[in-house]
Amino acid sequence: MAVKRRYESVHRQEQARQTRQAILRAAEALFVDPGYAATPLTAIAARAGVAIQTVYKTFGSKQALLSELVDVTVAGDDEPVALPDRQFVAEIRALTGARARLARYAQHLTETHARQAQVMLALAAAATADSEAAAIWRKNLEDRRNGMAMFAADLATTGELRPEHTVDTAADVLWLAMDVRNYDWLVRQRGWPPVRFQRWYVDTVAAALLVASP
Repeated sequence: MAVKRRYESVHRQEQARQTRQAILRAAEALFVDPGYAATPLTAIAARAGVAIQTVYKTFGSKQALLSELVDVTVAGDDEPVALPDRQFVAEIRALTGARARLARYAQHLTETHARQAQVMLALAAAATADSEAAAIWRKNLEDRRNGMAMFAADLATTGELRPEHTVDTAADVLWLAMDVRNYDWLVRQRGWPPVRFQRWYVDTVAAALLVASP
């Protein structure tokens, strides 16, 4: 009986995971078009093929669903792993030179933007007219700024920051350069290959932050 109960428990967990993913996929599609404000939870439930009660039970509210969608889209998964503990952060910190660290981050940033651009642009648009979306957008801005503060501190340990920069001002530059709207304009609108975008990011940030190479 114990084995059967464990099997049933694992089966229920897998069903719940699949249901959660179906709701998130439906929300992603509908929050992009027709948009967050125009999308009731009933429409998301219908697209996901679940009852509206299931959406409420899983996420609680439309705002919570949007917040979870942003988090999962940015992270690329729903694993409870904090940013400093992510593998790409360890790989960046293992590199010795500032430019090499920028290049590894540029790779991560490009992969993230490819995954999140539509959702983040839809969130930015929704934030102009919806207070719930605006709160989530502000939190995302703060999270990104905090992440870039950590990255700026890591770059400072290389001793390669230009003398006029503090960690705080370096974080400002990094925060500006990583904005999804840069990726949207250059890659999605202007057709730049992702590799060219990565080079642009590294060259631009290095020119703004780092001492010139001898």
